[in-house]
Amino acid sequence: MFYTYALNSLERNYIYVGITSDIERRVKEHNLGKNKTTRPYRPFVLIFKKEFKTRLEARVEEIKLKSGYGKEFLKNLIHNQKNQKY
Repeated sequence: MFYTYALNSLERNYIYVGITSDIERRVKEHNLGKNKTTRPYRPFVLIFKKEFKTRLEARVEEIKLKSGYGKEFLKNLIHNQKNQKY
């Protein structure tokens, strides 16, 4: 299985979207600073994940989430999650 996932930086205004076959390992790697691109934005919280049977399907979803529409979807998701806590 493959996952498309999105991480939200807790310190800065930054959302990272990626794909992986091991979601727990990958989130941990981001938070440990093992990814050069995301290192300055740590720590992260997982805000979105979706499972797919193939890497290609996950990649198609990743491209959608990196589009203007996808970024708006993720921003709304963050906003709604924050509002549910209060």
